[in-house]
Amino acid sequence: MFNFNYYNPTNILFGKRQLSKLKNLIPDDAKVLITYGGGSVIKNGVLQKVKTVLAAASCEVLEFGGIEPNPKFETLMKAVDIVRAENVDFLLAVGGGSVMDGTKFIALAAGSDTFKGEEEKILSFGFAPVPVTSAIPLGTVVTLPATGSEMNMGAVVSRGEDKLPVMSPLTFPKFSILDPELTFSLPKTQVANGVVDTFVHVLEQYMTYPAEGRFQDRTAEGILQTLVEIGKKTVDDPTDYDARANLVWCATTALCGIVGAGVPQDWSTHMIGHEMTALFGVDHAKTLAVVTPAMWRVRREQKKDKLLQYADRVWNISDGSDDEKIDAAIEKTEEFFHSIGIKTRLSDHNIDESGIERIIQGLEKHGMTKLSEHGDITLDISREILRTAL
Repeated sequence: MFNFNYYNPTNILFGKRQLSKLKNLIPDDAKVLITYGGGSVIKNGVLQKVKTVLAAASCEVLEFGGIEPNPKFETLMKAVDIVRAENVDFLLAVGGGSVMDGTKFIALAAGSDTFKGEEEKILSFGFAPVPVTSAIPLGTVVTLPATGSEMNMGAVVSRGEDKLPVMSPLTFPKFSILDPELTFSLPKTQVANGVVDTFVHVLEQYMTYPAEGRFQDRTAEGILQTLVEIGKKTVDDPTDYDARANLVWCATTALCGIVGAGVPQDWSTHMIGHEMTALFGVDHAKTLAVVTPAMWRVRREQKKDKLLQYADRVWNISDGSDDEKIDAAIEKTEEFFHSIGIKTRLSDHNIDESGIERIIQGLEKHGMTKLSEHGDITLDISREILRTAL
């Protein structure tokens, strides 16, 4: 196992009616900006519930809606202007991963003068922490389980066709409220996306090579098995509390740092998938479902030991040759994605050879020429992976 530092200060409040505790989590008389997305939190009543609780805490409340899936820099800057003009001192993200990610950017841009007037530079540090010393504190009320942004310091922000990471220990949420009942009204496709997103988040930290991270491996396998058990159930029956509660907690723990501590990580599936989303508007999770099986078919030798472990421990595949076990594990994974309505081919999204070349050009533009846990996925190998996914 590798050396690692693990830090996670986020206070998690999980379960039914935890929203009532919000008034104890934000300083009295704070000026709070609630951020949200396209309006579903208005339709399902969650926004009003949040405002009612905040009113009891004597908070002054402002609102900023319209944060897009894959939040846009230009939209977020409008919120930054409001925070500065109104002297907002707390941000509350009510929504899913995109709202939380966008709110983290707002917290950094408005909470420090380091990049004032040049906020686009916040998007230039990749996976290194943004060099600021202050940020507006933030909390989250989660309405869509998927990204784990509610318990980590990372975000992804879009500028033009670029999807850019933003990282800072200052953007760990102070708290996150996870009430599975607040997710009951989600459309099936968003729930299915959340299942796949969570599944592949785990795989990116697991499907590499053995590194004696036994706890990490067993934790990853436990999340994967849980998702297989409850994935279709929670898509088909959204008000099954126990199934949805397991999805919500899996999504959070998948990317809170525990699974990936001290072990190699890949993330090449995400990098390729980000280009698909930026260029063709394919939902993030759906890109992951396309790239993952193709990645394994091309990289089966490099990932052989972990693929066999995955076949055995997650799918209970014990018969046949090594190649047969790997093939069966890939097929089982695709079947799982299909069972919740997620397709696994580029052609399902009307992406052909010319689209593959656009994706490759995007990877080259963003310096994604040495991907994988080994740094050995070249543009030619990325092209081979995409062609395998046709």
